[in-house]
Amino acid sequence: MSEFWLISAPGDKENLQALERMNTVTSKSNLSYNTKFTIPDFKVGTLDSLVGLSDELGKLDTFAESLIRRMAQSVVDVMEDSKGKVHENLLANGVDLTSFVTHFEWDMAKYPAKQPLVSVVDTLAKQLAQIEMDLKSRTAAYSALKMNLENLEKKSTGNLFTRTLSDIVSKEDFVLDSEYLITLLVIVPKPSYAQWQKDLRIPLDMVVPRSTKLIAEDNEGGLFTVTLFRKVIDDFKTKSQRKQVRIWFTVREFYYDEKEIKREREEMTRLLSDKKQQYVSTWYITSILHLEATCEVPGLWGTLRTQSGIAPCFPPICRGRMIKGEMT
Repeated sequence: MSEFWLISAPGDKENLQALERMNTVTSKSNLSYNTKFTIPDFKVGTLDSLVGLSDELGKLDTFAESLIRRMAQSVVDVMEDSKGKVHENLLANGVDLTSFVTHFEWDMAKYPAKQPLVSVVDTLAKQLAQIEMDLKSRTAAYSALKMNLENLEKKSTGNLFTRTLSDIVSKEDFVLDSEYLITLLVIVPKPSYAQWQKDLRIPLDMVVPRSTKLIAEDNEGGLFTVTLFRKVIDDFKTKSQRKQVRIWFTVREFYYDEKEIKREREEMTRLLSDKKQQYVSTWYITSILHLEATCEVPGLWGTLRTQSGIAPCFPPICRGRMIKGEMT
């Protein structure tokens, strides 16, 4: 990991001798590597105005740090399947953050140097507020989509009593559009499979012989079809609840509706597609917002600190210090 300091050192007109002297001193013991931190010539104003800005920027800095942490966490959350690559994707203008900090350039188009520092700070505060709103909007949309998809996936992974059947049943499993017959779905415990197949007519008459078929099963039992006359549906359901029947079974309330099943399948496909698109969109926007908040706040903060009450001949220098030999 690297630690960066913004410091001011007495220098010459070109601000190069101070950097050279510091490099000479620190390189001997490998204490740090140093780069020139270029800042524009702002309208600094009076010392009183700088002191007031210092207080305001202190609050803004705290807010920005909190915002950056939330955005970084959002990137982690969005990249749930690729968390090991989070740091690889947190780039600034296509480069890693260390390179970006050590080669920082002020955005003159967004924050003109001709404006007073008060105006620059106000612009930055508004920008951060907008970033927070965008972050909330993006993460809320992604969270809602993820929750809807998870709820739909849960319906596909539950037991036979609760899970959706749209991905299990087919049109061929049912007698449809018949005035007299109807196909029901029943759940039979595994120990009763053989008895169910053998003794299907015991629970009730008017059941079509050999109309039962196992179409799905879980650890507890199986989902069977059974075709019977419409007029005995209620009696059949009542029979299933009586303790004296030789085969215990449960009627699963389900009526085949091709349009509804198609809609449910399309909904799952759409949510999966939307999640992928939202993943890319949310990852992109949070990365961009993370870049803006991460880079602009320290830049302005460093500008104020390096110029507040200090003579112009003290150039700002970015000093990087290695921690445990790692870079971030």
